[in-house]
Amino acid sequence: MGSASGLANGQGRHPLFSFGVIADVQYADIPDGHSFLGVPRYYRHSILVLQRAVKSWNNQKNLNFAINFGDTVDGHCPKDQSLNAVKKVVGEFENFNGPVYHMIGNHCLYNLPRDKLLPLLKIPNLGGGHAYYDFSPAPEYRFVVLDGYDISAIGWPHDHPNTLEALKFLREKNPNSEKNSPEGLKGLDRRFLMFNGAVGKQQMEWLDGVLQDATNSKQKVIVCCHLPLDPGTSSREALLWNYDQVMDVIHRYHCVKVCLAGHDHEGGHSIDSHGIHHRVLEAALECPPGTDAFGYIDVYDNMLSLVGTDRMKSTNITFHP
Repeated sequence: MGSASGLANGQGRHPLFSFGVIADVQYADIPDGHSFLGVPRYYRHSILVLQRAVKSWNNQKNLNFAINFGDTVDGHCPKDQSLNAVKKVVGEFENFNGPVYHMIGNHCLYNLPRDKLLPLLKIPNLGGGHAYYDFSPAPEYRFVVLDGYDISAIGWPHDHPNTLEALKFLREKNPNSEKNSPEGLKGLDRRFLMFNGAVGKQQMEWLDGVLQDATNSKQKVIVCCHLPLDPGTSSREALLWNYDQVMDVIHRYHCVKVCLAGHDHEGGHSIDSHGIHHRVLEAALECPPGTDAFGYIDVYDNMLSLVGTDRMKSTNITFHP
């Protein structure tokens, strides 16, 4: 871990609470490979990064929980190994001395359908296979975990209305026969790829209700989603299809202070037009052997302090309480 402690980062104050973070483990028991862009990927090493993360979090002794930002296993994992691979990674998370909150990513859904995946990740079931939920670790804060593959061509049964809606959307937005190709798409339209997804109408109404309730309770909100929600913090190819609609809902309120995400492996940090910070976390998958990407976040009344390890950049995020 970095040398900075919560005490130092908080100008002598103790944090309200602290939590561990890791993104895009994408474990598979296969030889190393590369992304579409030629970036090396270390499929077997990534679980070692997770093991070191859990050990480090436990050594901190003051972390209240941890969050896994999705893509627990990789899409290249042989399908007859998918179930055991997910169980193996979840088993490593369970070595953490506290609760772990998971969210689903596209690579999770390449391996297992939602009905099998959600129970393994202990994602609260709000009914209908949805994977969005909220929790409050302290009276002052609420976490909102979005399901970025609510409307998606992956993970739902082939004849499910959400699958059909996603396929229709992709046909309209992406003329390529290969729907994971952004070829010919311009600017922000490059996000209309099959490995991304959208937040559906029901989830949007739920989000609005949760933010209204948080406002009434005078809680600050941290939004978590596998897919990034701001073009300034990630590549255009990694954005949630309807990030703009989601942010329209979020911007109606003043309670959301930070949006955290994974998916875009390089990581990033931006501040949007309404002063909300967006931080995309660097991927565990792309750590060469012997290197790491994980961290923990100390939470204060007016600040989040991400203490990163190695490839995960430390970041101080300040805001008006």
